[in-house]
Amino acid sequence: MAIRIGSSDLDDDDIPAISTLLGCCQGLVAMDKCSSTIRLIHFTLQEYLCTPPDIFDGAHSTMAETCLTYLNFQRVKNLSVGPSPDPRGTPFLEYSSLYWGTHMRMEFSALAKTFALQLLDQFEGHISAKFLWESIGGRLIGWGNTPDHTGFSALHCISYFGIADVANTLIKMGEWDVNEIDGAGMTPLIWAARCGHEEVVRLLLRNGRTRPDQQDMSFGQTALSWAAENGHEGVVRLFLDPRFANPWRIGRRWGKAGWVVGLLFGRRYVNPDRSNKQGRTLLSWAAENGHEGIVKLLLERKDVNPDSTDMMYGQTPLSWAAEKGQEGIVKLLLGRKDVNPDAPDTMFGRTPLSWAAENGHGGIVKLLLGRRGVNPDSSSNSGRTPLSWAAGNGREGIVKLLLQRKDVYPDTLDTMFGRTPLSWAAENGHRGTVKLLLGREDVNPDSPSDSGRTPLSWAAEKGHVGAVKLLLGRKDVNPDSSSKSGQTPLTLAAENGHDRVIELLQVPHSRRTP
Repeated sequence: MAIRIGSSDLDDDDIPAISTLLGCCQGLVAMDKCSSTIRLIHFTLQEYLCTPPDIFDGAHSTMAETCLTYLNFQRVKNLSVGPSPDPRGTPFLEYSSLYWGTHMRMEFSALAKTFALQLLDQFEGHISAKFLWESIGGRLIGWGNTPDHTGFSALHCISYFGIADVANTLIKMGEWDVNEIDGAGMTPLIWAARCGHEEVVRLLLRNGRTRPDQQDMSFGQTALSWAAENGHEGVVRLFLDPRFANPWRIGRRWGKAGWVVGLLFGRRYVNPDRSNKQGRTLLSWAAENGHEGIVKLLLERKDVNPDSTDMMYGQTPLSWAAEKGQEGIVKLLLGRKDVNPDAPDTMFGRTPLSWAAENGHGGIVKLLLGRRGVNPDSSSNSGRTPLSWAAGNGREGIVKLLLQRKDVYPDTLDTMFGRTPLSWAAENGHRGTVKLLLGREDVNPDSPSDSGRTPLSWAAEKGHVGAVKLLLGRKDVNPDSSSKSGQTPLTLAAENGHDRVIELLQVPHSRRTP
């Protein structure tokens, strides 16, 4: 309210008193005296105000013009030459820096464009650039110590906000390098693609100087890779356009030399199967994050390997999709003959079935168990089977599925600790899973681990009364078994203060009931 749109500086006399602000809002807002924050009187009021689309006609363009007018004030420019001010002391400075572009993208105006170009002409030395850069680092990238904002140019800024009209003007002006990297090693194209701004991406791709396959310096990902990871299907389609992603159209007779020929003719292309520093491809990111449309686009291409493994974990796209529960994508990948449905990752030796079983993705487990070549009893590097992972996490439905298979041995000892699926289920208190396993004749309910601890020992230590009752109901369970360190279920329960378990263990065997 204190800012006159288009003025060159702030007039302190225009700053309204708190009583004026409250009066203008007709009692619909209240002020928190401790923080001096004005807020709506109730969240239902916000819901109401957001319902009619035109209740505040031109609100976003007005906000953009107001924010930009403020940022162009001389006293705000003067802040740029000294140390950064405390955001708590200049709340509108921070807000204006972070959201002027958001308001402008939602509702464009010619006046806002004029103010924006005025700001962007001096952007790299402006205090708002630092505020925006630090916010991006915290919210989008998760930097611990935010890199310096040097190199974060006007073109980077407008690409991040996604305002195509202004981006077009900046590109035509030619004062900014379209391939310049900022402190995070990002180019304007990478910011636009990462944020899903199709029109800005299109403008940059049409520019003959833009390198569309350039990788950022922090993660080694291309603009296309970021778009795939974040699910921006429209942006991915732009990159996969034959003009940018198919150098072989230059002439089949050139074969693989098509890339070189393309460079000679001034054309640069994207590689839809390029991996980042961790060895992860576009397909890998899209599969993990459940972007089914993008996965379909990539699987249609002959130059995309659907079974590539990353360098950090050695997981395939199928493995990532199975772990994260992306059932539709698992179906797509299993429809390919060149995808190994049982490939173990290189770090843990775990198969897609193992990951799906641990995380409770029953639909995916069914799909994988229905495929030839999938071993339902495969063991990881630690010797744990899909049943062991499912039992340890209480995935009762999946345990039932696996126990129905004749090729699943329910009492396998893992190689790391010598523990059975029953042992893991008992430790974690999964009563239903314990009951299922105890119903099998080929499960030893008193199997000791390498340390000599039985399922009852683990359940007693953790205070899982239900599991303890089930185990004590078995005649072939020794309630007084001791580990190699001499601890019994009773001593473990006593050490951890589980009184109810202590009572159960002290009941004479003849009086115990399942």
